[in-house]
Amino acid sequence: MTTAKVWFVGAGPGAADLLTLRAARVIAEADVVIWAASLVHADVLAHARPDAEIVDSSQLPIEGVLPLYRRAAAEGLTVARIHSGDPALWGAVQEQLDLCRALDLAVEIVPGVSSFTAVAAIVGRELTIPEVAQSVILTRLEGGRTPMPPGERVREFARHGTTMALFLSAARSGQAQAELLAGGYPAHTPVVVAYQATWPDELVVRCTLGELEATVKEHKLWKHTLFLVGPALAASGTRSHLYHPGHFHTFRRAEPAARAELRRTRAANPPVAADRPTAPEPGGPPR
Repeated sequence: MTTAKVWFVGAGPGAADLLTLRAARVIAEADVVIWAASLVHADVLAHARPDAEIVDSSQLPIEGVLPLYRRAAAEGLTVARIHSGDPALWGAVQEQLDLCRALDLAVEIVPGVSSFTAVAAIVGRELTIPEVAQSVILTRLEGGRTPMPPGERVREFARHGTTMALFLSAARSGQAQAELLAGGYPAHTPVVVAYQATWPDELVVRCTLGELEATVKEHKLWKHTLFLVGPALAASGTRSHLYHPGHFHTFRRAEPAARAELRRTRAANPPVAADRPTAPEPGGPPR
């Protein structure tokens, strides 16, 4: 492994056995392992070398981590900086990448399992059901400590009516519920509330959007909680053309009779605009 390098490692949502093989290898070979005890399960440290320097960054600002990067550059060390979930999502990684590059440190990112896919697996649901939802919106509620860019509001995203994964919003569940309703999701829209997904104290409950605030408050949740919202969470699976015998692609030829049947079905059921939620006029009740 190249020396004087910082690896940003996605540790996944919690369970240590959800680390990728690459993540485990990088941690095992690192001279310095930086992890946040508040976000990353301690079991991932089992992969570290006995002589590796282990640093808990949960109480350190980035200025507290910077000396470790400087020392790595000066001494030719390899650092594994472990992030919860996937570093691409709310990982405060970009500012660290910029600092490392300013120090002429080589950097590389190891992707991790995100909590939204882990929660979908726990509840046994596909988030993109044909003819129901073909998009997944990953976002967080505006108005928190980190400002949201103009135009990125939960209410606006909700107008699409597709699957939404709402991160970092449990502390303001009432506001989240109100924004989702105002954007057009019906009150009966299914919701999955997941706390500490894949951790030993995991809690995953189902409710409707109209029950979201009450459910969160009943279980006294305010952090480490993800909401999945959307009709795909309760929809029956519609037939995907990918595995239809009438569908063909580079590696498979279509069966002639099934192909003809598929064409007849398409002709009899032409695509129409989806019946998406319509946001109410300002001041009006949610539909």
